[in-house]
Amino acid sequence: MSRRQWGLLLVLAGNMLIDALEVSVAVVAVPSIGDDLGLARSSAQWVMTGFALGFGALMLFGTRAVALAGRRRMYLLALLGFAAASLLGAVTGEPAVLIATRFVKGFCAALTAPTGLAILSTAMRAGPERDRAISVYTLFGAGGFTAGLLLSGALTPLSWRWTFAFPAPAVLLLFALCLKLIPADETPADGDRHYDTAGAVTLAGGLLALVYGITALPGHGAGDPRTLGALALAAALLAWFARHERRTPRPLLRTELLAHPAMLRSAVGAATLNGSYLGLLFLVSYQTQTLWGWSPWQTALAILPASAPLAVTALLSGRMVARCGAPRLIAFGALPPLLGYVLYLRLPAGGGSLVHVTAVLPTMLLVGAGFVLSFAALNMQAVSGLPAAERGEASGVYQTAVQLGAAVMLAGVAALLTAYQPEPGATEEQVLAGYRPALELITAAGALGLLTALTGLGRPRPRTAGPAAPHLTTVPKGKP
Repeated sequence: MSRRQWGLLLVLAGNMLIDALEVSVAVVAVPSIGDDLGLARSSAQWVMTGFALGFGALMLFGTRAVALAGRRRMYLLALLGFAAASLLGAVTGEPAVLIATRFVKGFCAALTAPTGLAILSTAMRAGPERDRAISVYTLFGAGGFTAGLLLSGALTPLSWRWTFAFPAPAVLLLFALCLKLIPADETPADGDRHYDTAGAVTLAGGLLALVYGITALPGHGAGDPRTLGALALAAALLAWFARHERRTPRPLLRTELLAHPAMLRSAVGAATLNGSYLGLLFLVSYQTQTLWGWSPWQTALAILPASAPLAVTALLSGRMVARCGAPRLIAFGALPPLLGYVLYLRLPAGGGSLVHVTAVLPTMLLVGAGFVLSFAALNMQAVSGLPAAERGEASGVYQTAVQLGAAVMLAGVAALLTAYQPEPGATEEQVLAGYRPALELITAAGALGLLTALTGLGRPRPRTAGPAAPHLTTVPKGKP
């Protein structure tokens, strides 16, 4: 590769790393944000959920916008939007504004992450050059979640605001470099320039209403008009979206893709894997810092074993899939996290080092093993057997499912933690009992993922769709 190509690769990979770490920087900081802004757990979860919703709900619309408006233009606009939202989120004292900035950053990441990979694919020659570039891009994405945990653990004791402010100067530097390095877009072909804005707005609105309705249950109750109204609105908007997508000439979501068995199994499996994982991290972050008095840095180190193995083994995942087959790896990968969740249900009282060794560390190692085994396999199975022309669209649908699984699970976990939070003065055993319903929900999601994976065993092995670079933003983009 030439020096200019190496520069382009490092700039795009650097932004991919920032997209990935943006998920994890909020994990450790959530308890501090909640304390500073006076937010209950059911409200504080929006700091994480907002990013997932912005990413997932608008992923399909973002892909369409990039295709119609141009890769370079949308990539540069997304970088500016990301930097502005980072600065505003760092200085605001209004929870609604902070959550809105997280939603905006999720949408910006949905524009830049897949677009960066597309730019690389056209800027590099097919063969070893392109393979090397995609490997570097993938490695940066896989390591982003781990980097975000460490940065958040280091910055949150100074102020949680630094966790949202620090990406801004880095992104602005990348923007300046991208002005010189990203090639100009080809002239788009004339044709139907249909963005399907109505579909995008309806999907995003329905999902926002759904998450609000779930989190409103502990504070207002199932019969409260605010809860019922939000859930009814969510059902109406999502039903309208499904009807609209079937009738519009160029839908954002073609329902035919969801009828593909491998695609559907991958979407459900990845949604449960990512959702249960982020739900567990949300719970552990509150438990370690508010119950046991751990520092943000100690919490980050405790969580690290769940993400670090994937960053180390990311480049070997393709070989594992080729040797063992995606369905088998997915089934094997769904089992360790479930075992980890069951182990965590047996968590003993006492927050010393013994608890970390006997419960937290083994659980995180088991979750990390699950991602090592099934991360790439889920990505590849999602597009296996599909024509080449449909794989990009299928990948977008798959990534939407991944992020929406995280958003819904976070809302459910936060709602249960709020509903079963004991009164002040409760014993540690009583406090731990209040975490149990949320842990049971996480465990149930893990069990659903395993059952879904098992349905793929024994089926005819589909023809491999080729070496697809996984979309690495939310792992926890780091994750599926």
